[in-house]
Amino acid sequence: MGSAEDKTDLDSDEIAFRPSSSSRKVQTFDFETAHVLSPANLAGPSFFKRPQIQLFRSIYIVLIRAKINMLLPFGPLAILLHYLTQKHGWVFFFSLLGIAPLAERLGYATEQLALYTGPTVGGLLNATFGNATEMIISIYALKNGMIRVVQQSLLGSILSNMLLVLGCAFFTGGIVHHNKIQLFNKASAVVNSGLLLMAVMGILFPAVLHFTRSEVHFGKSELSLSRFSSCIMLVAYASYLFFQLRSQHNLYNPIEQEDGNSEHDDEDNSENDDEEEVELTQWEAIAWLSILTVWVSVLSGYLVDAIEGASESLHLPVAFISVILLPIVGNAAEHASAIMFAMKDKLDISLGVAIGSSTQISMFVIPFCVVVGWCMGKEMDLNFQLFETATLFITVLVVAFMLQEGTSNYFKGLMLILCYLIVAASFFVHVDPTEDDN
Repeated sequence: MGSAEDKTDLDSDEIAFRPSSSSRKVQTFDFETAHVLSPANLAGPSFFKRPQIQLFRSIYIVLIRAKINMLLPFGPLAILLHYLTQKHGWVFFFSLLGIAPLAERLGYATEQLALYTGPTVGGLLNATFGNATEMIISIYALKNGMIRVVQQSLLGSILSNMLLVLGCAFFTGGIVHHNKIQLFNKASAVVNSGLLLMAVMGILFPAVLHFTRSEVHFGKSELSLSRFSSCIMLVAYASYLFFQLRSQHNLYNPIEQEDGNSEHDDEDNSENDDEEEVELTQWEAIAWLSILTVWVSVLSGYLVDAIEGASESLHLPVAFISVILLPIVGNAAEHASAIMFAMKDKLDISLGVAIGSSTQISMFVIPFCVVVGWCMGKEMDLNFQLFETATLFITVLVVAFMLQEGTSNYFKGLMLILCYLIVAASFFVHVDPTEDDN
């Protein structure tokens, strides 16, 4: 008993004189703080270890992880070829390849920033940066006085999104889900179709004034009408954003959310959580948006300078390059994402990518370019010539009829793809009229 008591007293003495875990933590913390904040260690590499890790992680996510980033070296290669050789065809081709991953990464950085800003500002960001590639190329072409290239490239983006991107989404989704009818929110599709028809009206009237010779002041009335219509279209697009995102946003819920099926809700919520995962901080997203926009601007300058030379060396009409080749590259990321969501039976997102992007270009980017040309002193107008205007008008009608039922299948997608092939062949044999012909 005595030995046991002695042992107990000894253990209590050891516990009494042993530093507690909390005191050890405090002492260790104080020591490390003093050590880190000492002047000798402030300049050491360990102080910046965590920021360096965060920087490398951000670079990996944006510039390395995506498979499409394998095309990034073609951008610097195009610049080298521009100064070392005079082969405009190769410069144009490599510039196209180099811009494709930048356009996709711009969309990714915009989505990351939109997670911090909320739906309203996010919608404005998507409207601005979602088609930033087309806007930058258009502004460079405007500075060089290539107004027809601006008009045709923006027109080609609308045609590509409505026919090729939406057609491939309907076709692949219909093949994968051939045993069911795919549904989408018809209310959202009808509103977008109405905006596209409004854009057609804004583009149609200046062309009608020009070709019917019914202007009050020849050469000036169509320009004045274009500028006025562009301002009205910008107001209409801003109203559409407010209507969709703040006023009547319940009308635009995906079709699965309108059904009462809890299984679909759980699956959609889990997929949305995966899709909307925050991977960049707010300032990282802003920094990457700035860097990518500058890089796209640099490459766009070389791309625009090489268009005419590429047309001669490749024996392709400038109209075909502007309407078909440029938009396919600019819409490559949207094309892939629309197909992916259609294969997952999420057609509402596919429509938002394809038809929503067409609405943005027709109601925001084109009027914006008219206003920018107005500020530059360039006579950028909405007279897209008779052939292009008729093509846009028929395309909008075809797509509106395809969307009116609120259903999709692979045959509808095949028809849209075949319609795009007809449009591409038309611009391949089309000769752009000169001012003397007009």
